[in-house]
Amino acid sequence: MYRLYDVGYTIALDRAATLLGDLGQGRVLPKRGEARAIEIRNPPLFAALGTREMRVSGVTYPALLTAHLFDFGVCSLRLQINAKEGLTWSEFSAFGGAVSGLELASAQFDSELRALLDRIGPAIERQAVAPLTEDFVVFRIDHLASGGDTRPVSEQLNNEALAPLLFGEHRPLAPATLRELMPHRFSYYDDDLTVLTWENALVVEPRELDLDVEFVLEFANAQLLELRLYDLQLGAELPALYDRVDALRARRPLRLSRAFREVLAGLQTHVADVTETVERVENALKVTNDVYLARVYAAALELFREQAWRNGIERKLTILRETYSMLNGEALAARAELLELSIVVLIVAELLLSVVKFL
Repeated sequence: MYRLYDVGYTIALDRAATLLGDLGQGRVLPKRGEARAIEIRNPPLFAALGTREMRVSGVTYPALLTAHLFDFGVCSLRLQINAKEGLTWSEFSAFGGAVSGLELASAQFDSELRALLDRIGPAIERQAVAPLTEDFVVFRIDHLASGGDTRPVSEQLNNEALAPLLFGEHRPLAPATLRELMPHRFSYYDDDLTVLTWENALVVEPRELDLDVEFVLEFANAQLLELRLYDLQLGAELPALYDRVDALRARRPLRLSRAFREVLAGLQTHVADVTETVERVENALKVTNDVYLARVYAAALELFREQAWRNGIERKLTILRETYSMLNGEALAARAELLELSIVVLIVAELLLSVVKFL
């Protein structure tokens, strides 16, 4: 179970590692050979936060709590709960549904985040926990007992079998509905499988220490959170900006230039901050070749409508830039008007002095 938070503008990962002490486990990168096709400018910092207890369907399970800290200000908390071995598929689906529906998980994550921030706070620039979070669940299977079935895992676990686990649907779904709900299925070997949905994913991977798929999914969710957050902030900024401009225009024209100065400075700073952060998020992970992990990552971005969020942010930034140009033009016009008035006053004063001297 993952919950991702935006906790500040940036996180100094080296400083955070020092503050974490023994809890810090170093930087994390994908380990597969094909992962060389994925470039990560500043790998996230991994922290092992210990074991907690979680109750699932009346049974207490140990849950391993870990965290990934991303330099662009995201903290990802993960609770790993191991199911009992030897479950049937229907039993595992029921267990997965119970874990996904845990009501205590949100409060647990929020409490753990506060404790973590108390420790790494000095490493966070402009620390503030955003109101948005991103949640998703990965159902991980290390071994699938096939009972003599030699078919690839992707054929054994068809869409009909996965619907109860991934969507909680126990009634048969129409084939067209299943195809729409699960368009992203990936297999590299006969014994592995990755299925992506909006809220969760299934990962069948017999190599127990291979967590690369989970890594790229977590990275995609971290990027999604940042895009959603800045889209929300820009959406709130525009109406507030229009209200401030209307209030300033109601003042006397001679004071317009000075009144706009503060608004222009704040607007320019905000646009620069958002632009820099979005570019840092987008460039945090780059794919240089069409390999398995890259396809999983690209499919996750497509599923999360990442491009639509980017386009929305860019439209709002364009409006803010146009507003800046408009306000700057009005301020220049106000200054020009003030200058003209000053010249007229000086001319009139000079004429009056000349008349006084003549008299």
